[in-house]
Amino acid sequence: MRRVYLDNSATTPVDPRVVEAMLPYLTEKFGNASSVHFYGQEARVALDRARREVAALINARPNELVFLSGGTEANNLAIRGIAESNAEHGRHIITSQIEHSAVRGVCDALEKRGWEVTRLPVYTDGIVRAADVRAALRPDTVLITVMLANNEIGTIQPVVEIGALVREEREARGRKYLWLHTDAVQAAGRMTVDVDALGCDLLSLSAHKLNAPKGAGALYVRRSVRLTPQSIGGHQERERRAGTESVPLLVAFGCAAALAREELPQRIEHLRRLRDEFERGVEARVSDIVYNGDRERRLPHLSNISFRFIEGEGLLINLDMQGVAVSTGSACSSGSLEPSPVIRALGRDDELARGSIRFSLGKDTTAEDIAYVLEVLPRAVENLRRLSPLYQKSLAGRACETTPA
Repeated sequence: MRRVYLDNSATTPVDPRVVEAMLPYLTEKFGNASSVHFYGQEARVALDRARREVAALINARPNELVFLSGGTEANNLAIRGIAESNAEHGRHIITSQIEHSAVRGVCDALEKRGWEVTRLPVYTDGIVRAADVRAALRPDTVLITVMLANNEIGTIQPVVEIGALVREEREARGRKYLWLHTDAVQAAGRMTVDVDALGCDLLSLSAHKLNAPKGAGALYVRRSVRLTPQSIGGHQERERRAGTESVPLLVAFGCAAALAREELPQRIEHLRRLRDEFERGVEARVSDIVYNGDRERRLPHLSNISFRFIEGEGLLINLDMQGVAVSTGSACSSGSLEPSPVIRALGRDDELARGSIRFSLGKDTTAEDIAYVLEVLPRAVENLRRLSPLYQKSLAGRACETTPA
């Protein structure tokens, strides 16, 4: 049975070049980067190189990066760190209704501790409006956290416009304690990410979305930003995150970031071409589908489609039995019986929300992979719809509409 992996938004396969780069640091180059002897300094050199490579991916300075365990820890440090260090200046946070659970959960936790959180709508296109951000600003707002690109529907958010708004507020109104964080975990390696162009103060990254192993991430922190550390007990990472750095994983992260930066134009073109080919094929073969999110302003690798008259979980399992791996939403929410909050935020009803599937391609996806999925997907949908009384009723209704009186 052919196997096709179309769940690259959840995680990506590790690039063999990345494995080769990290292997020495799992064996003979085992030093602690905080040690002053030869072994430690060998590790420190590798860590510094990795920091430069990750920083270059987002056009940041190496000393503005904090290495962490992944995107979730980066989001925690950014949001909690800013909130706690600025509590005397304000306790209001602005975010959106479609943030990753790593952002939603932190905001929920802060709300229970006395912070106020405004969650902005995204409308049917899945995009936040900068005007809504402006309208939500209050004198006690200290943080705006809006993701760069959504992990379920791929929509690219107006972070550049929001960044300009934050700069305007600082300069025209003297709002010194107002910061902008963006979760770029899904965006990095799939679109150009430039912290200066975005105007953000903090930005989260994760290695395993870039064809590196799980367990490494980074938080960009602009030099003027002060935040409360969430992990204490050591002087690592300029005292912003205590704990011995995982040199092998961070070397892998650096290598993956360098490859992503070098190959970005080719990857974008490859992903967009195959995604569009896939969507044309689905439209030609399957009826009663609804695309979720804006079709233009989105990442090149992702297509989120709701199939009427079926449950997304059923289709996922059916496809998996035929060797095709997809998702019904964020991997961090798998197992939940509730419809995706992202799809519901678009205004979709329960049927469409429960019938949504995320197809996310990767740099190694091939035309043959897409052809195979287009072969098995229509059959899987049809098999499930045959079991749906609503679908049979719909067919009967259409037959009546086309029958002459």
